Amino acid sequence: MEQRYPFAYDPAESFVPRLGEWVADVFYDILPEAGFEVRDEQIFMAYQLERAYGDKKTIMAEAGVGTGKTLVYLLYAVCYARYTGKPAVIACADESLIEQLVKPGGDIEKLARHLDLQVDARLGKSPDQYICLNKLSAVRFADEDAPVIEDVHDSLPDFVNSPGTLQAFHPYGDRKQYPHLNDRQWSKINWDPFQDCFVCPKRQRCGLTLSRDHYRRSRDIIICSHDYYMEHVWTYEARKREGQLPLLPDHSSVVFDEGHLLEEAALNALSYKLKHRIFEELVTRLLEGEIRESLAERIDEAIESSEQLFALLDRSTVAIPGSDRKEVRVDAPLLAAIERLTSVLDAIGEELVFESGLFSLDGYQMRVVEEHLDMIQTALSLFRKQDGYICWAEENDEETTLSIMPRTVKEILNERVFNKNMPIVFSSATLSVDGSFRYVADSLGISDFVSFSVASPYAYADKMQMRIAAETAPGQNANARRMQDAVSLLQQSGGRALILFRTMEELRTFKQDIAGMPEVSGLRFMFEGDREISDLIAAFQEDEESVLCSVNLWEGLDVPGPSLSNVIIWSLPYPPQDPVFNAKRTASAAPYEEIDLPYMLLRVKQGLGRLIRTSSDSGMAAILDETLHSKKEAKDRIAALLPEGVEWTVLPRSV
Repeated sequence: MEQRYPFAYDPAESFVPRLGEWVADVFYDILPEAGFEVRDEQIFMAYQLERAYGDKKTIMAEAGVGTGKTLVYLLYAVCYARYTGKPAVIACADESLIEQLVKPGGDIEKLARHLDLQVDARLGKSPDQYICLNKLSAVRFADEDAPVIEDVHDSLPDFVNSPGTLQAFHPYGDRKQYPHLNDRQWSKINWDPFQDCFVCPKRQRCGLTLSRDHYRRSRDIIICSHDYYMEHVWTYEARKREGQLPLLPDHSSVVFDEGHLLEEAALNALSYKLKHRIFEELVTRLLEGEIRESLAERIDEAIESSEQLFALLDRSTVAIPGSDRKEVRVDAPLLAAIERLTSVLDAIGEELVFESGLFSLDGYQMRVVEEHLDMIQTALSLFRKQDGYICWAEENDEETTLSIMPRTVKEILNERVFNKNMPIVFSSATLSVDGSFRYVADSLGISDFVSFSVASPYAYADKMQMRIAAETAPGQNANARRMQDAVSLLQQSGGRALILFRTMEELRTFKQDIAGMPEVSGLRFMFEGDREISDLIAAFQEDEESVLCSVNLWEGLDVPGPSLSNVIIWSLPYPPQDPVFNAKRTASAAPYEEIDLPYMLLRVKQGLGRLIRTSSDSGMAAILDETLHSKKEAKDRIAALLPEGVEWTVLPRSV
């Protein structure tokens, strides 16, 4: 029989102090005997987490690169999960970080190998990481990528399209199994927010459904993304009303890895997305039963009102450079169209009350429709609160999507996450700005927390060279100058580089321009979006002289050794000028100092942190944004966040 805990425990004694004693043994005795270096920072973090778990508090655990913070929180999370009988949740910033956590040689594998602690860790990936069988069927033969998509269809397990026993079912169909698909191809066949899974006839054979059945049975850890955890929080009550299980089971503690990014995930999860075609498909379901004429008339009126609303919306949007989000110019005609649709939906709701008594509609179908209509009503009602919402539009496949979200998530997060009387750990190398954790805590509505900060143990002064671009000469093209600097740096390091971009637009421009640079024609360039991200990272690590170009790998990328010896920041990563951040700027008395600058500094610090991952690593980093010279405060603040002993030099001015 497997031992429940990796240490002797008497139920008559307090559990967390006993756990703390064992963790101390791990770092003072067990791991050193296995050849691990004892780190004071790691031990300090372990004592701080004992306090958080013992008092069931929220803790801001800022620990620099090389402190081994992941190993520390895993020890507490796994053992506390076994004590409570409920798994812990490790929520990572994105899907690529999930893969980094469970990769061969990672911290979970180390626990198993050196502590004889077999960890039951299962992945709870976001729905968009799975194939949608309905979308796949729709594009198999009528798409330019039909041959590739047909190969995906042919690779599905036999039980998907033919009868099979329940015992034969198993999880399948996640993004990682199709690394050769680029993001555009994947978007044609993956789940999206407009798929109505509740009434899907293929639901019981769907890879997404089967994966949920699998990870819910985890004894120790469920690893998911921030987005997925927030989706769980926002949909918890609605899923219970619909007779559905919550996305995640009850859990004992939560770790938000790269927790400074949680607010964006919370806002994304809480946004409501409306699309006319989906709305029309939804309400016309009600016409399938024998309904009264008055309800049929209201449905026709609702469809017409929705068409008018989206026609006005198409004329009221303005594209935003560097963002997929379009600004919505909310004027009187648009507000009037929203009021008309809201009024019709109210009338349909009243009609459905009568219909429910006649039993002329399928009860389950009607509950699903009512739930969706309530969601739409809630979204549209935000327009009545003049400063209470943020909205934007996106256009995909010539269809417009209207997204609406509350302006702040503080109150909801405090009620549904931080008021649950359980240990919550924020872990990152960048949680504070100028020594204060208030920027992150205030954005999430966290008032009661403990915190600590420990620096990296690495001697950066001997390992890291830092460069910044020279001021652009009069008449010189800034993009051409950056290309010349990048080429020079890549030649110096022989590839082995990570280039970080602020937007996909910048990355695409670089991809086009670098193809015409013969000086680096011998290097292999890899671009985010061309393949599944974890497969791309693995290929980059294996091909030592390659170059990885990314928009989203500022955090969490862990590639030790010579494969990553050069980090190039193409432009300063200020937040976009999109509706979400513009709303935050409007609400701030000093938007640059309170919104833009802290966001940029956290990302720069994270980006530079990709360079030195072990005590034997060394390399160089560069910021190619020449505007740094015209922004003295930003320049001084970036200089201040560099590791101790590291000072930058200015790159030679390109001719």
